[in-house]
Amino acid sequence: MQKFFQIFEIPELRKKVLIVLGLLTVFRLFSNIPIPGIDISRLAGFLSSNQLLGFFNIFSGGALSNFSIMMLGVGPYITATIIMQLLTMIFPKLKEIYYEQGEAGRAKFNRYSRYLTVPLAALQGYSFLNLLIVQKIILPMTPFDSLRNMILITAGSMFLVWLGELISEQKIGNGVSLLIFAGIVSRIPSVMKNIFLSYDPALLPTYLAFVILCIVVIAGVVFINEGERKVPVSYSKRIRGNRMYGGVSTYLPLKVNQAGVIPIIFAISLLLFPQFFAQISAFISQDFSLRLTEIVNRTLSNQLIYSSLYFILVVLFTYFYTAVTFDPQEISKNLQRSGGFIPGIRPGQSTGDFLAKIINRTTVFGALFLGVIAILPNITQAFTGIQFLGLGGTALLIVVSVAIETMRQIDSQLVMREYEGF
Repeated sequence: MQKFFQIFEIPELRKKVLIVLGLLTVFRLFSNIPIPGIDISRLAGFLSSNQLLGFFNIFSGGALSNFSIMMLGVGPYITATIIMQLLTMIFPKLKEIYYEQGEAGRAKFNRYSRYLTVPLAALQGYSFLNLLIVQKIILPMTPFDSLRNMILITAGSMFLVWLGELISEQKIGNGVSLLIFAGIVSRIPSVMKNIFLSYDPALLPTYLAFVILCIVVIAGVVFINEGERKVPVSYSKRIRGNRMYGGVSTYLPLKVNQAGVIPIIFAISLLLFPQFFAQISAFISQDFSLRLTEIVNRTLSNQLIYSSLYFILVVLFTYFYTAVTFDPQEISKNLQRSGGFIPGIRPGQSTGDFLAKIINRTTVFGALFLGVIAILPNITQAFTGIQFLGLGGTALLIVVSVAIETMRQIDSQLVMREYEGF
């Protein structure tokens, strides 16, 4: 609490916090501006019956159920960033920009990601509109109406990306992460209202068990998110002129959960692909599209099949994304260039193999943890039998991770100003 009050005692930091809160308020206001021509009640019923789209609705802070101009949230930008990171494995030039050109390279890489966001947002907006037409939630639109809505949806996503950039400039949290955080937290009042209105004294033990489970999950998220394997690193002594450099010992932190929440987003995207393909097939045959959509919906509505596929995909994508973003051989080369080495391990290829072995072992725990977190809503609903008591593990993971990172950045700002006082 002392640090909380310190934030508002420092004028510059207080200004930054107020700017971030103002930008988040703008996001929530725009999230409630609907696109015309849809029955919101029917849309809400459709989203509640579809787990995948229901997840994206939570991810967008309810903007999807409002059929808002920001209905896609920052999803297209996240997808574009993931695609760009995957392309670094194919194109050496992109890898050089991202890893070797420093801050200027990262800025250029982010600019390319924003360019890619525009066509992805338009494509996702068109696909969702087409899905609603097939489900008869909205009436078929004229080409002009379709084009207008696609432009509105794309502009809403890009406006949200811009808000995220403005928030990141304040240096008290990642803008995109804070927007997702705000979207998830904004649904707490409606969830609490549902719990209050449907309260049954006979289910009091169930409610208590649910609260205890929430606390355990939050503690687990913090434990895994902060968990790391510290690999000792020593630096050889070097003499330049009359001065000696190096000769220090430090460590290389390898996080248990290197991939964050990205594997869950990957898995959701892959599970959505059959539905997207079914919608696209309508250009070939309307009857085939309807039959394929029915088969896909029937298959994924089976809790056992859906949960099993979801868990397996999350585990596989955790390994895949860790392999993409963490290159042991590259880290080994950087250590060797700077005169660092792991005690007892030869520099070069042996160091890379050693780091790869460690990361493969630690990723097992991170992958299993993410898999359980992903299917946690299904598990809690199966045990409680109450629909609204579905503990959103993914939402908790995002909220807790963003809160920890934001607290860490605010704390660094406070420490920096304490040093300035000295």
